[in-house]
Amino acid sequence: MQLDIDYTRAQFPAFSEPSLQGQALFENAGGSYTCAPVLKRLFRFYHARKVQPYAPFAASQLGGAEMDEARARLAALLGVESDELSFGPSTSANTYVLAQAFRQYLPEGAAIVVTNQDHEANTGVWRKLAEEGIEIREWRMDPETGHLDPSDLSDLLGDGKVRLVCFPHCSNVVGEINPVAEIVALAHDAGAYACVDGVSYAPHGLPDVGALGADIYLFSAYKTYGPHQGLMVIRRALGAALPNQAHYFNADTLYKRFTPAGPDHAQVAACAGMADYIDAQYAHHGGTGDDPVARGAFVHDLMRGHEVRLLQPLLDYLAARNDVRLLGPRRAENRAPTVAVAAQRPGEALAADLAPHGIMAGGGDFYAVRPLEGMGIDPAHGVLRLSFVHYTSAEEVEKLIAALDRVL
Repeated sequence: MQLDIDYTRAQFPAFSEPSLQGQALFENAGGSYTCAPVLKRLFRFYHARKVQPYAPFAASQLGGAEMDEARARLAALLGVESDELSFGPSTSANTYVLAQAFRQYLPEGAAIVVTNQDHEANTGVWRKLAEEGIEIREWRMDPETGHLDPSDLSDLLGDGKVRLVCFPHCSNVVGEINPVAEIVALAHDAGAYACVDGVSYAPHGLPDVGALGADIYLFSAYKTYGPHQGLMVIRRALGAALPNQAHYFNADTLYKRFTPAGPDHAQVAACAGMADYIDAQYAHHGGTGDDPVARGAFVHDLMRGHEVRLLQPLLDYLAARNDVRLLGPRRAENRAPTVAVAAQRPGEALAADLAPHGIMAGGGDFYAVRPLEGMGIDPAHGVLRLSFVHYTSAEEVEKLIAALDRVL
């Protein structure tokens, strides 16, 4: 079954917005359009629920119930327990809080593995722990392909000192989908926890975190059709072991332990609209059954199938050119549709040249300074990044290729 692109685009008000007509968004990795169910819930909360939640009066109880609904439904789609999912202001902030917890938790002589394929949010905070005496080991990608080889990780885990392995589900410039379950198993066999940055993967279909086995999984709602929130799964055993980072009286509530400040009530509640959207896609495409993980997997496969079909022609076009360097895999099934290219001209200049042709793209380093340096690319020169998701149409990809022909 193929994704119904007309139905899908009808779920996003941006496609009927007059000011965006004639514009094709290819900077989805920086933030996606917001789906209608999220906007509806956000509007309702600010209109009718904008009071302190969980008080004994009706508007407050409804607001709290909507926040609880968002957590429960999204956790179910991710294959984890409701209290194992928490919300924070951003993934960068969530990762920072986690790093402070591990700083207190790790014993003397412990080591952490990070990669040079990561966005800075999931590498910088861990690297700073070297100032606290924690050893930081770098799992390095291939400088030509950007590939992370699991056998190289095995070499870093050999002495039993590693207690945490941090890596991306996929990089925001390389795009290759890493074998998460395999990497998590390697970490666990070595006695380490696994922290997965899913920011660049989740927009292409919510993963079954339970099946992947990750101890921590992080992603951003605003890149996954929702409001500006960071979503963080911490499995119960690890969450209970790490020191509480919130108010002392919240220590017994798992989803509050790593949220030092009060949550954004309206945005948390609006995140339930992400689950509404997945359920609507499931029903529209003939899905039956009530298992939330199965629903999520069904819609994940619809999204990925559509993206792979649209992505391969773009990869083939770029790979055939001798004036650009395509980063990451050349087969669409092995990567997310986040495509970075290095050219003689700076990435920002190329993005600016595409804009008059109705192509909204980005150029720069995208906080992926280490991956670019690891592949021999000057971050100041940057790359052109062309990223799309399942609501992108084949016509928009054709428009992009035609614009690239004129600009490159």
